Amino acid sequence: MIDDFKAYSNDLIEVRYSKSRCTHAAECVKGLRRVFNVRQRPWINVDNASVEEIVEVIHRCPSGALEYTIKQPQESKDHDQD
Repeated sequence: MIDDFKAYSNDLIEVRYSKSRCTHAAECVKGLRRVFNVRQRPWINVDNASVEEIVEVIHRCPSGALEYTIKQPQESKDHDQD
């Protein structure tokens, strides 16, 4: 099987979707339509929910068509000027 993952990301999370793995169980669409909406382009919008909500729905995917990576937040450095 060819994995054809397409990535959708923001500063907090990257979600990857493989069309060839998808069995169309629709757990993502039923679980979090504001992120996974086949009527919109792009159909995955990771800005529309929290990381926790997205991860919870991805774990319901029975085919493994959805994967994610949580990005580590960059620590901001405060430079005090004396």
